[in-house]
Amino acid sequence: MKTPIATPWLFSQENQDPRAATGKSLRWGVVATGSIANLVTEDLAQLADATLYAVSSRFQSSADEFAAARGFAKAYGDDDGVPGYQRLLGDPDVDVVYVATPHGQHHEVVKAALNAGKHVLCEKAFTVNAREAAELVSLAREKKLFLMEAVWSRFLPSMQRAFHIAASGEIGEIQWVSADLGFPAPYSPTARLWSPAAGGGALLDITVYPLLWALGTLGFPQSVSAIGTLNGDGVDSQNALSLSYANGSQAQLTSSLLAHGPRIAAVAGSKGFLQTQGSINNPRELLVRTGWDEPRTERFDVVGIGYTYELREVTRCIQQGLTESPVMPLEDSLSTMRLFDGVRSQLGIRYPNDAR
Repeated sequence: MKTPIATPWLFSQENQDPRAATGKSLRWGVVATGSIANLVTEDLAQLADATLYAVSSRFQSSADEFAAARGFAKAYGDDDGVPGYQRLLGDPDVDVVYVATPHGQHHEVVKAALNAGKHVLCEKAFTVNAREAAELVSLAREKKLFLMEAVWSRFLPSMQRAFHIAASGEIGEIQWVSADLGFPAPYSPTARLWSPAAGGGALLDITVYPLLWALGTLGFPQSVSAIGTLNGDGVDSQNALSLSYANGSQAQLTSSLLAHGPRIAAVAGSKGFLQTQGSINNPRELLVRTGWDEPRTERFDVVGIGYTYELREVTRCIQQGLTESPVMPLEDSLSTMRLFDGVRSQLGIRYPNDAR
C-alpha cells in the first residue's frame, strides 16, 4: 500500500470552529497589500485570538488605506530608504508575519523576518527555487522560529476528508490521479502572473493545487515528465505534468493561464474512485463510488473564505511552541520546490533569482 503524505484531521470529528481561540492572542503583521493579503486578512480577522496589528507596503498611503479598511493598529510604508516591511519587522510588538508579496520577494522578506525574530507564514509558492527554500528552512530551524508555506487548500475539511478516504482503503489501491486548474489571465509584462522577476507563470502560482491531489494520495513521485508553453518572456503560460511512481501508479496534472478548465480532481483506485465537485482548490462536494454501487455525495461548508483553517493551524502551532506544522511540514515545501526546479529545467524556465 502506498503511503500518502501525513494529513491528520486538523480539527476534531466534532468540527471545531477554526475561529475559536486555542491560546494566547497573537499580534499579526501583514507584508503587502495586494488581493491575496486582502482575502487572507478578511479571514484572519475572524480568529478570536488574532490581533490585526501592523501592515506594510511600499507606499505609506497604501498601508494607511489597508490599515483603515481592516482595522490594523499600525501602518508602515517605505521611509527615507527603509522599506516598509523592514519598518514593520522592527516593531517589537509583532509576533507573527504573513508574507503576501510576489514569489520573487519571498526569500528576501522571509529571511529578514526570521532574522528579526518573527514567526512566519509565507504565501505559496514558498520561494522561487529549492536553494532559497533550503536557506529559509535552515535559518528558521537555527532561530527556533515557526515557518510554514501557506498552502491553504491542504487544511480545508473537504481536502482532509478526501485524503483520508484515499488512505483508508475504501477505494482500494490508488492507481491514478488527474487534476486540472486553469483560467485566462490577461497578459501584461508587469503583472505579477506574467513577470519573470515576480516568479510569474502557471507553475509557481497554480500548479501547487493540482499537485496537492497527487501528493495527498500518492506521495511524492519517483519521476516527473513535463511539457509546457512559454511566452516571449520565458514565462510558462500553461504546463502538463506526468508523475510516475515505483509501483506503476501515475498522475496527470494540468495548469493554465490561457484557458478555463473544468477544475476537477479525480482519484481512481482498484475498488472505486472519488471526484471533486467545485474547484479543486476549495471543493464543496466529493463524489465517492465503490465498485458499481450508487455513488454518494459528501458536502462541505467552509468558515469564512477558507483561509481560516491554515490560520488556525499557524496560531495553534505557535501557541504550543512548535516550529513547524505536522500537517504542512517544511520538508514537503522543500520537496515541492525541488520538484518544481526539475520541471523548470525541462521547460527551460529561469528567473532572475536563480542567478543570485
